[in-house]
Amino acid sequence: MAAGYAEVKAAIRDAIEHGGWKPGFRLPSERELVEQFKYARMTVRRALQELQAEGLIERRHGSGSYVADLQPISNILSVKDIREEIAGRGHRHSSAVLLQTRLKAGRQIAEAMRCAPDIGVFCCQVLHFENGTPIQFEERFVNPEVVPDFLSLDLGAQTASHHLFERAPLTAAEQVVEAVNADAMLAGHLRIGVGAALLRVSRRTVSQGRVASIARLYHPGASYRLIGVFSAAPPGS
Repeated sequence: MAAGYAEVKAAIRDAIEHGGWKPGFRLPSERELVEQFKYARMTVRRALQELQAEGLIERRHGSGSYVADLQPISNILSVKDIREEIAGRGHRHSSAVLLQTRLKAGRQIAEAMRCAPDIGVFCCQVLHFENGTPIQFEERFVNPEVVPDFLSLDLGAQTASHHLFERAPLTAAEQVVEAVNADAMLAGHLRIGVGAALLRVSRRTVSQGRVASIARLYHPGASYRLIGVFSAAPPGS
């Protein structure tokens, strides 16, 4: 079944990315896909469920499956470039690129990026400053299939986020914020004491069904705030 659902999934993704299936296009029904690919309905349904989870299609009850609107997620969910965020406060951004290389993914990153552990991925470590004070330590893993020229990018001139927004418009993202303590390496870069409180933002971004990057963003807990704005639906909506 694994090979079957993967084949169906790959064929639908290819039709969306290269075959002219535009946002809003109604996919063939499950029955039609069963007839086309000669697989069980459960196999076809699994392929559709995974494509929905990756943000590539949306399924409407009683209506069918449609190609999702690939509008950049920055218009839906606030995923800001650190440079723009600092500029918005009227302050000066600068950065130091500590690492920009290719390495093996390893089990944890491979699972998050949905690739084999021995596959090479790009990695960067960048320290961001606000008016000369370190405000964020960024560790980012980038899918080479999505941004193949990542190692040639000047991360000092533009942030990794900026380059990703341009090359791989975001269609889905997940983010986890948690409190952690600074180890010796992070404490040294962020100029805080070992064991001091940090806010770690773990973010996975998806572009047209493929994981584009995995980022771990560390902020000094005493000098950084994360603010979310939510709107309640009106009664009866």
